[in-house]
Amino acid sequence: MREKSIEVKLVDAVKTAGGVCWKFTSPGTSGVPDRIVLMPSGRIAFVEVKASGEKLRPPQRLRIRTLRRLGFKAFVLDNPEQIGGIIDAIQTP
Repeated sequence: MREKSIEVKLVDAVKTAGGVCWKFTSPGTSGVPDRIVLMPSGRIAFVEVKASGEKLRPPQRLRIRTLRRLGFKAFVLDNPEQIGGIIDAIQTP
């Protein structure tokens, strides 16, 4: 499945769950995740969306490792079937 199709499904699912899913860009810093997910009760996570079967580039792997090391939840999404699990994981303390 194409990245854009998966991204649209993520945005819709987050909205349905009561959150927002903003496009995330950071000029001057390559490899930041595509989306920042903000859920009720102050839950936050970052999601890198890839086309089905597509691999992370080295800068993307680095940014995800950094976010996780700092205590943030960071996910790689390449299949729409993962969306429910990601949303559940974001909402879990």
